[in-house]
Amino acid sequence: MDRQTGVLVIGIGVSVVVVGLLISTGALGWFGRLPGDIRIERESVRVYIPITSMLIASVVVSALLALLRRLF
Repeated sequence: MDRQTGVLVIGIGVSVVVVGLLISTGALGWFGRLPGDIRIERESVRVYIPITSMLIASVVVSALLALLRRLF
């Protein structure tokens, strides 16, 4: 393995820790409850389709990957 791979793994690890801290403190409590996310809750059935949340997640991941591609 080379140095760039190590730096990439460290960066991914730090990102996971930061997101974990945001989730545990409740800072991302709005994520998953956006307009456009479909929730159907009945007595015996719960259906959740996070359309808007996954669109936002896709844009963020695509932007991060494009940034990483430019850096490396």
